[in-house]
Amino acid sequence: MARHLQSKPVSDDENDKTPHRRTIRSFVKRGGRVTTGQARAREQLGSQFIIGYEPRVLDLAQAFGRDAPTVLEIGFGMGEATAHIAGLMPGTNFLCCEVHTPGVGALLKRIGEQQLSNIRIVQHDAVEVLDHMVAPASLAGVHVFFPDPWHKKRHHKRRLIQPPLAAKIASRLQPGGYLHCATDWEEYAQQMREVLGAEPALENTAGGYAPRPEYRPLTKFENRGLKLGHGVWDLVFRKR
Repeated sequence: MARHLQSKPVSDDENDKTPHRRTIRSFVKRGGRVTTGQARAREQLGSQFIIGYEPRVLDLAQAFGRDAPTVLEIGFGMGEATAHIAGLMPGTNFLCCEVHTPGVGALLKRIGEQQLSNIRIVQHDAVEVLDHMVAPASLAGVHVFFPDPWHKKRHHKRRLIQPPLAAKIASRLQPGGYLHCATDWEEYAQQMREVLGAEPALENTAGGYAPRPEYRPLTKFENRGLKLGHGVWDLVFRKR
């Protein structure tokens, strides 16, 4: 559950309206304790599965040791859904971005426990990864699950899914590649649908909200919400 994604202004001045002073970021820094198991997993597996950020295009075949369709995940939280999906799709590579250190450790621990080989992690801002490390038309898919909804109206400008990022993602998708977003905040789901629907390079595969694809698991957090009557909305768009 990636509750830390955002589009964050460079300036903290809420009254500054100068466009050039704002940029998109895919995260907000937050604390968290690294467990012994997470630290051990990083020590044992980090050199194999973590890719350092560099402002140059990543050779995906070299990074994964094979040539296979690659899906980028923006913000994987503690890696529960990531590991589940990677286990279901051994023929697909998953390039996963997360800045939260405990989350990186948690996913590495899952990789070891489930003996997964098709995940690589970049502990860096996903927007910069998209800008500099991902070549145009190179991705089979992009996953953005449960980004921070920034529910207060004055904070909506900090939301991740906005027109500049939609265009950036579309440019990195192969023709026929997909973007799958999910949120449990209905108003944000509506905004996502409007933003993605306005991007000319993308088309909505469902016409509206999509049924939850079988590969996306119900997390513990999501199950709790559904039992309380909370909704979850999936959107799946395809590159034209």
